[in-house]
Amino acid sequence: MWWLALAVLCSVAVSVLFRLAPRWRLDVPQAVTWNYLAGVLLALGLLHPPLQALAGEHAPWRWWLPLGLLLPGLFLVLAASVRRAGVVRTDIAQRLSLLLSLIAAFTLFGQRAGTAQLLGLALGLVAIPCLLARPRGGPTPQSTEWRLPLVVLVGWATTDVLFKRIAADGAPLSASLLATFAVAFVPMLGWQLWRHARGVRLQWRSFVGGLALGALNFANIGFYLAAHRALPQAPATVFAAMNIGVVLLGTAVGVGVFGERLGRLNLLAIPLALASIVLISRGMG
Repeated sequence: MWWLALAVLCSVAVSVLFRLAPRWRLDVPQAVTWNYLAGVLLALGLLHPPLQALAGEHAPWRWWLPLGLLLPGLFLVLAASVRRAGVVRTDIAQRLSLLLSLIAAFTLFGQRAGTAQLLGLALGLVAIPCLLARPRGGPTPQSTEWRLPLVVLVGWATTDVLFKRIAADGAPLSASLLATFAVAFVPMLGWQLWRHARGVRLQWRSFVGGLALGALNFANIGFYLAAHRALPQAPATVFAAMNIGVVLLGTAVGVGVFGERLGRLNLLAIPLALASIVLISRGMG
């Protein structure tokens, strides 16, 4: 279970880094750019992906390209959501994206819906508006505050569907990670060079922060996969523990460290989300 604990820590640490970015004077677009450079280098150095898989006639570039283009924008939205809506709501929204992934599994991949999964789906759908509700008596939110976690939820579900499409095509995971990180890095680098030419100087602190962000993301994936390898007979347990761990730790950090304000409906969303995760994982067998 140590692998799971490390995966949870790395996942929540990404949100913490984004939350502290203004305090540390990090330029988030630059950090997200260098995050993908770190991902490319780590994938090459640690995973040793079969490069021939990138050029074969069956290489799923029709999925790698949209996934690589989607990820940077989604990361920028994630960073904005953490800053404006908070760590708690953003992390729970990210984990509740499994609801849309489950719907896609039923409709696109032919998976049969079990009773537990349907009940978990229903509870999760109830949790979403509770999560997005504004606490009573709190400051008037910016117009994007409730929309950002919703975009995170939909965006993360979309990436999950794309990864499932890639897996269905039989592409090695290591090659897929390398391809999507590289696709994400190229346009982001071009954007940063354009911003630099327009007067937004490249920063060493944002470069270092971006490499740290990339290492955390890569470690999150690696530790999660290691947990699955360590518990090959219990994929549902690994799935549930990862999502529940992120919800609980994200809530503790958001409320305990950053003093995020939660209303009654927001608090209700937490047990609903946890129950939804447990039921969906049971439905996985």
